[in-house]
Amino acid sequence: MCGIVGYVGHQEVQDILLSGLEKLEYRGYDSAGISIQNDGQLDVIRAVGNLSQLKAAVEQREADGGVAVLVTPATTGIGHTRWATHGRVTEENAHPHYDPEDRVHVVVNGIVENYMELKQELLDSGAAFSSETDVEVIAHLIARDLEEHGLVESTRRTYNRLRGHYSFVAVAAEEPGVLVGARKECPLIVGRGDGEQFLASGIPAFLAHSRTVQALEDDELVVLTADGARFLHADGTPFERDTYQVDWDADAAEKGGFETFMLKEIHEQADAVADTIADRTVRPDGVDLPELDDELLRGATRLIIVACGTSYHAGLIGRYALEEWARIPVEMDVASEYRYRNPVVGPGDIVIGITQSGETLDTLAAMRLARERGATVIAVTNIMGSQATRDAHSTVYTRAGLEIGVAATKTFVAQVAVMYLLALRMAELRGTLTPERRTELVTRLKRIPHDIGVMLDKGSETIDRVAERHFEKEFFLYLGRHVGLPVSLEGALKLKEISYIATDAYAAGEMKHGPIALLDQDTPVVVVATDSPVLEKVISNIQEVKVRGAHVIAVATEGTDLGDNAEDTLRVPPTDWMLQPLLAVIPLQLLAYRIARLRGLNVDQPRNLAKTVTVE
Repeated sequence: MCGIVGYVGHQEVQDILLSGLEKLEYRGYDSAGISIQNDGQLDVIRAVGNLSQLKAAVEQREADGGVAVLVTPATTGIGHTRWATHGRVTEENAHPHYDPEDRVHVVVNGIVENYMELKQELLDSGAAFSSETDVEVIAHLIARDLEEHGLVESTRRTYNRLRGHYSFVAVAAEEPGVLVGARKECPLIVGRGDGEQFLASGIPAFLAHSRTVQALEDDELVVLTADGARFLHADGTPFERDTYQVDWDADAAEKGGFETFMLKEIHEQADAVADTIADRTVRPDGVDLPELDDELLRGATRLIIVACGTSYHAGLIGRYALEEWARIPVEMDVASEYRYRNPVVGPGDIVIGITQSGETLDTLAAMRLARERGATVIAVTNIMGSQATRDAHSTVYTRAGLEIGVAATKTFVAQVAVMYLLALRMAELRGTLTPERRTELVTRLKRIPHDIGVMLDKGSETIDRVAERHFEKEFFLYLGRHVGLPVSLEGALKLKEISYIATDAYAAGEMKHGPIALLDQDTPVVVVATDSPVLEKVISNIQEVKVRGAHVIAVATEGTDLGDNAEDTLRVPPTDWMLQPLLAVIPLQLLAYRIARLRGLNVDQPRNLAKTVTVE
């Protein structure tokens, strides 16, 4: 969940660490810190709050003529931005952590599950701890073995004593120009340069300096010096790791003239869908997914989709499409529940794990469980080289590009697009759609990017008006049927995430089984009422809401007549009713965005949330 960055090379390290942390701040912003190796010592600066607080602390230290590192260039260091799990949000609990003698500093992403027994062992031997965190034990253990074994071997020995899911980077005062990193179920990426090397939990941290990367896998360590990278298995066996090139532009991590990353990424959704479907929809009457085995898809008898959060909502839409078009039974599970309920899964089943980052712990665990029991596992992810791609038999990439905003937008529509592609491919292989119907759907799908672009370019005075009217309300209800239900769930999630308004989302037919009791004359009710076979039922539900005095805000297809049942209507272009979610979600994203901004909130860094969830 946290952001890690490390550097060893020939450039002044302080600025590289701070700029790298800027690119990773979406991973955590409770506190931040850097440690820099200089003249046989490690100098640390930490601050509570987002990165601006750390920068202010650095500037103040320089102004005060503090530690030598801030006036004498140094070229080795580590940095961290924290999303708190163990321990309160305090400077003492901020990373980097260190041993009492200040010999070893570490930055850690993840959780050490057996830290209590390790901490007790260290306390019994006389160690003193300076924080409440679980991960300080790593620095203590490495430092205890440092004199006898050196940094690399001490780090390896420590790694083998830890249980949990984590990645970390260690630096020692007495071993200049050396960083050691280790990974277990949390991302850690090496960036290779000429006379300089980088280490980070995400590629954006060093993208401005290097596009040549190497990804660590579980139970692997890397030793970085300015001259290169050396890889070790956890048992100490050395090995070689291939490099690959990333084609992201460094400018992709900037806001591009928009006021926030989230708004920029909302406006990138047309491109995200277009890039995701481009070469996969060349044929007018079908879809090509060369990443997947046709015989596997043709012979499948059951699909199981596992995901969390926004990815779960994308999976729900995929379930409707797969059942409607490919006529195959589909189960949908929250990954965090699936992994603990002893599911019936095995050979012959296809399990699809959807994860934007490819590092979502619960989704990875569900995928691994399914694979262990003999199922074929397919990953749908946005990040090349992520853990999901290594845990799966096959991977279908979304092509949304880098997403910085914590609240997912363009990665959601890209995931939905992939699920449509999969459903169309399976329908063709299984003969459940006529060529004419496939041609119609492919044609409509290829037009979606244009429709999204038109919607965003046109803007919406209605959305602005609705936001102005309701931004101070303390409760919203969202309703939908069929594919409108997951759109409602996603719209409600966006409002919760960035505006902190209590929001509930229900299948519209379930409203009268309880939620209707929540309605009064002050309640905004957002209803997805796009053109579909269940539209009449949705209108009936709208009428039930209206007679109780609630304010109805409808998302409806252009040309659809809702009568006078809605107080406000947010219109979307017409398309095939099954594809409507790709359009209907756009006004709900914008509505949540406008409301959050009117409430004066930071939409890119919603409280208590982080972009990549690598803890339970």
